[in-house]
Order: sequence, then structure tokens, then C-alpha cells
Amino acid sequence: MELANTLSQDGESGGGVLAHLERLETQMSRSHKKLEEPQSAQAVESALGTEIRQLRCLRDKLRAEVRHRQARIKASTASVAPDQTLEMSEQDILKRRQENLKAILQAYRFTGISGKLTSRGVCVCISTAFEGNLLDSYFVDLVIQKPLRIHHHSIPVFIPLEEIAAKYLQTNIQHFLFILSEYLNAYSGRKFQADRLQSDFAALLAGPLQRNSLCTVLSFTYNVELKGQSFPFGARLLYKDLTTTLPTDVSITHQGVPPLRKQQTELS
Repeated sequence: MELANTLSQDGESGGGVLAHLERLETQMSRSHKKLEEPQSAQAVESALGTEIRQLRCLRDKLRAEVRHRQARIKASTASVAPDQTLEMSEQDILKRRQENLKAILQAYRFTGISGKLTSRGVCVCISTAFEGNLLDSYFVDLVIQKPLRIHHHSIPVFIPLEEIAAKYLQTNIQHFLFILSEYLNAYSGRKFQADRLQSDFAALLAGPLQRNSLCTVLSFTYNVELKGQSFPFGARLLYKDLTTTLPTDVSITHQGVPPLRKQQTELS
């Protein structure tokens, strides 16, 4: 019994010493970590301070380089003659206009407006169409200079080209081409309809179709068969709007009957 008690006491004593040693080692490890943390923070702070000083030095060098370049540019600009500066700016403007024209022509290629660059500027081709039928094409040869001017063209004389150019050529080349195309397409459409009327319905017409060069006034006589009798009617179509293919005023007459007249609002 005494031996057992002695072993039991020795075992408890040994277990207590080992546990105490483990606790001491843990405390020492924590103490070392706490001592290392301030040293690590100081090292990081020192490295950041060095980097900040280097960046400030680089900033000062860049600022000095910028000031030096600005001074050189200012000196070189002052040494150029005013006429030469003006000439360069005009060349830049003309070059920009040429680039704008090229971009416009590329955008309008699928709308019937195309063109190619020439030694003087650009030659624009306006192709007309009506209800899926390709009709005539017209060209305008533009000289890219200040001011813009028309060198050659194939626009019919009754199209108000000079009036359109005076309004839009110098201020908005895109609008100039759009308006001119609108006039030409409307003229070609009216002419196409008049030609088809004369060719496809010749059997119904009593006499030739009368029209002016712009096809803004059409007059003809046609026969209507009713119960074996033929009744002649006269028709007159007036196009007041030169950019449309529909008449703005239509009048129909028959001998002994007051003329029947319809305005555009009634026709649409």
C-alpha cells in the first residue's frame, strides 16, 4: 500500500511539472512574437518612406522636363511667321474637309451617293431610282479649297443647283448632297412615271402627252369606254414641290362638265 501511494504521488508530481514546462514555453513564444512585431512594423515604415522619397524625386524631374518642353514649344511657335501659321491652319482645315467628305461618301454609298477622290478634290456621283428601278446618274466635281467650289457637273439646268450650293455648300456639305439628291430623285421619278404613262397606256391616250422639261406639269387626254361609247377626259397634273414625285394639284375636265380639281391633301 505504501509503495502504491508513493508511485501515485510521484506520477502526479511528474505530470504537474511537464504541464508547467509547456505553459512556460508557450508564454516565452508569445513574448518573442510581441517583441518581433514592432521591429517588423518599423521595417515596413522605413521601406515606405524610402519609396515616397524616390517618387517625389521622380515627380520633380518630370515637372522640370514638362516646363522645359513647354518653353521650347513656345519659342518655336513665336519664331514662325504669322502668314506661315495661317497657311498651315488652312491646309489643316482643307485636309479635314477632305477627310469628312470621304467619310460622308462612305456612309452614303448605299443611298445612291458615291464618289472618288481626285487631284482637285472629290467627284460625287448621285444615282437616282424610283420604286426599285435604277434611273439616271449625275456627277458633281468638287474642288477642295477655301471656299469650296464646283468645277464640273452634269446636273440638268432646270435643277436649282446654284441656289442649293449657295445655301449649303460652304456650311454643310452633307446637307448639300442630301438636298441635291432629293431634287434629282424627284425629277427622275416624275420623268419615269411620265414615260411609263406614255408607253404603257398609249392605247388609252388621245394624243401625245404634254410636259415641261422639269416634268412639273403634265397634261393629257384619255378615253373612257362606257356602254360602247367613248368619253374623252382631259387631265392636268401640277407638281409645285420639286422634291416630290406626287402631284400637288390635279384637275380633270370633260366637255360640258365643270372641271374636277383635287389638292394634294385630298390625294394623299
